[in-house]
Amino acid sequence: MIDFWLAAGLLLLIALSFLLIPVLRGRRAQREEDRTALNVALYQERVAELQAEQAEGVLNAAQLDTGRAEAARELLADTEGAEAPRESRMGKPLPLLAAVLVPLLGLGLYLHFGASDKVELTREFAQAPQSMEEMTRRLERAVAAQPDSAEGLYFLGRTYMAQDRPADAARIFERTVAVAGRQPELLGQWAQAQYFADGKKWSDKVQALTDEALKLDPKEVTSLGLLGIAAFEGERYQDAIDYWGRLLAQLPEDDKSREALQGGIARATEKLQASGGKVAQTPAVKAGALLKVRVDLAPALKAKVQPGDSVFIFARAVSGPPAPLAAKRLTVADLPVSVELGDADAMMPQLKLSNFPEVQLVARISRAGQPTSGEWIGRSQPLASSTTTPQQLTIDSPDQ
Repeated sequence: MIDFWLAAGLLLLIALSFLLIPVLRGRRAQREEDRTALNVALYQERVAELQAEQAEGVLNAAQLDTGRAEAARELLADTEGAEAPRESRMGKPLPLLAAVLVPLLGLGLYLHFGASDKVELTREFAQAPQSMEEMTRRLERAVAAQPDSAEGLYFLGRTYMAQDRPADAARIFERTVAVAGRQPELLGQWAQAQYFADGKKWSDKVQALTDEALKLDPKEVTSLGLLGIAAFEGERYQDAIDYWGRLLAQLPEDDKSREALQGGIARATEKLQASGGKVAQTPAVKAGALLKVRVDLAPALKAKVQPGDSVFIFARAVSGPPAPLAAKRLTVADLPVSVELGDADAMMPQLKLSNFPEVQLVARISRAGQPTSGEWIGRSQPLASSTTTPQQLTIDSPDQ
């Protein structure tokens, strides 16, 4: 900020110079007028002396005329460099008043419409926070500076939840929904914060939020987990088992939350059986897709590639977005190689192999390391995402 204020001060001095120059010029003109008046007075005094000398008989008429001419030449010589007086309608007070008001007005306009707070916030975010409290203060300032930033609001709401401030989190998630729209994930976060803000009491508002979230996305994980918690605490153990079972099916095999969920399902099952109930047979949950593929390089291409060239192996939907659903990166030196592509390798949570019935396997060699373009490529025929038979993929064609 010091550099900014120094630059602003320099520009202010330049602006003030344009206002003060007329005043300084006016003072210079006044000095010129005073000097001219003095020269005229001296001329008149010299002429009076010459006339007195003529009256006394010291000078004759010719000498008087010569003396007058000499005095006139001296007057002209003294006033020759003087500028003509300039008329000014502004006067002296107006430029001085403007010189005072302009910087004050500029400062006021900048503080009102400027972005000094955002500049300072950007410099502050460049340094790592020292504590969770400091991070919270930064996020609060960021939201105050950019109230329409859905990302800033979302992260502030998650931070409030991490600090056990569910009421504040619910208020922020409500604002996030107003800015970003009624997205399933945001509705689930809002419902969870509202539930804990209400002292873990289920309400019509929380029910409506979870219903809307699951209607938009039946796999919305926060809503499924929250409904399972509410069902367990309400001693509706079968509902808890159902909700947590649906949530468990969405998580990758290496997700750390799976163990806690499985423990919750086990406790709900014990309590249900202890109360004389029987666990209902839940529908079989679709397992996450997992494709096994062996990638090799055509013999004719082995002399045309280098060991360090990048190899991108990915699966993409036959009918769907062009973005890869799952991908891995290797090098030519790793070929031939067998890899697995599954939901755990998803590029984005909403783009999983199991969400698309038919996919295509692709392997691309790119010397520049670009996954979207390269020198050589291999493609498979369309196949079901549920395929369990190992596939063979050969890189054998120019990438066009």
